[in-house]
Amino acid sequence: MPDLLVCSGSSVLLPGNDHPSPASIIIDKSSGKIVDVREGHHTREELGLGADIVEWIDAGKNVVLPGLVDAHVHLNEPGRTAWEGFWTGTRAAASGGITTLVDMPLNSLPPTTTVANLEAKRQAAEGQCHTDVAFWGGVIPDNQDHLKPLVGAGVRGFKCFLIESGVEEFPCVEEADLLLSMKELEEARSILLFHAELAEPVADVDDPDPRQYSTFLSSRPQKLETSAISLITKLQKAHPNLRCHIVHLSAASALPVIRTAKSAGLPLTVETCFHYLCLAAEDIPAGHAEFKCCPPIRDASNKDLLWDALKDGSIDCVVSDHSPCVLELKHLEDGDIMTAWGGISTLGLGLSLLWTEGQKRGVSLGQVVDWTSKKTAEHAGLGNLKGQIKAGYDADFVLWDQDAGYVVTKELLQYKNKISPYEGLKLRGRVEQTYLRGRKVFDRHVGFEGLVPFGKLL
Repeated sequence: MPDLLVCSGSSVLLPGNDHPSPASIIIDKSSGKIVDVREGHHTREELGLGADIVEWIDAGKNVVLPGLVDAHVHLNEPGRTAWEGFWTGTRAAASGGITTLVDMPLNSLPPTTTVANLEAKRQAAEGQCHTDVAFWGGVIPDNQDHLKPLVGAGVRGFKCFLIESGVEEFPCVEEADLLLSMKELEEARSILLFHAELAEPVADVDDPDPRQYSTFLSSRPQKLETSAISLITKLQKAHPNLRCHIVHLSAASALPVIRTAKSAGLPLTVETCFHYLCLAAEDIPAGHAEFKCCPPIRDASNKDLLWDALKDGSIDCVVSDHSPCVLELKHLEDGDIMTAWGGISTLGLGLSLLWTEGQKRGVSLGQVVDWTSKKTAEHAGLGNLKGQIKAGYDADFVLWDQDAGYVVTKELLQYKNKISPYEGLKLRGRVEQTYLRGRKVFDRHVGFEGLVPFGKLL
């Protein structure tokens, strides 16, 4: 028999359950896999495994959750490591209970649009990762010949923009580009992710003040998202075997188009982000560009509709879209929201954010974990390895104090550029320890002291 690790607790969130229950998780230490899950309370003797148990974790009052899978993260390495990097980004992820993340094809230099560029990113990541890391590829004009080789090299799927991305090395695509790419990806049985805003004329604002959030919000109206998603579903009808995915949905006005497409049987999936579910435009003060992202945070009534869509399944999952930059690009001194980089940093806070807001809305812990772990793992093609506490799966789990409260401070943030729209917010629920394949990768009391990064590149 192999050496075994057992994590036993009175509150373990098992697949299909809304609420935790007593269970013992039995893990093969050499493979890092779960070999059995036994429901109920157990002592060492009751498990009947004798000397094979070489390590025992008593979860105590903590809830044992599956490790989260964040399928939308910008780590920016190589090339823009002043913005973020594998070392700091994966540390931040582990501190928030994330055991697997999927890196976006931009804003690294080079972007992940060829196999050579993917290899450059893998080489940069080697030995730096405190979590497992997978990669999305990118679709840009004229890189159709690179798509199938990238699938063969292991990317989980591809992302494109229907509006300028903000970085010149990752230009947006037109409908003609999409038709060529969708054919290639359908044949390769891959998936295509869309930044779903369509560049359209927008009405001018009288006497615009670049420090006012309302000025920025007027420049990215909901119709840009609705038009883009209408185009995507039209194109998808010609490629019905290609799953298309809407990243970071913010516009509730697009939900009827999404529901119609899903009802018609189109393989369409949708994510939204913590910031769209937890923040509201009317609460954003002037000159605070830490709240700027694209598409924008919208008003409270829109937020309510997104929550309704999440609960009824129209929206499939929740991700961070962690999109950091150096502090200078946020224009903190002059408060110019219009000029500032658009991106919100969230790694490490998402589980607490969703739990805090979800409790106001009658959401169970099982739903929160389903949206941030099981569904995101399935979206990234990792649903047979990650996202559930289940025999045969990687032993990725979190000890979570669901009742602990804390205030977000800069000192708590583990990512590189310590800016957050959540600073000063009181959250409920705190990660105590995070385990990747049965090995501890974060401990709240000692941080990362004595813990060596051993994340895999998936």
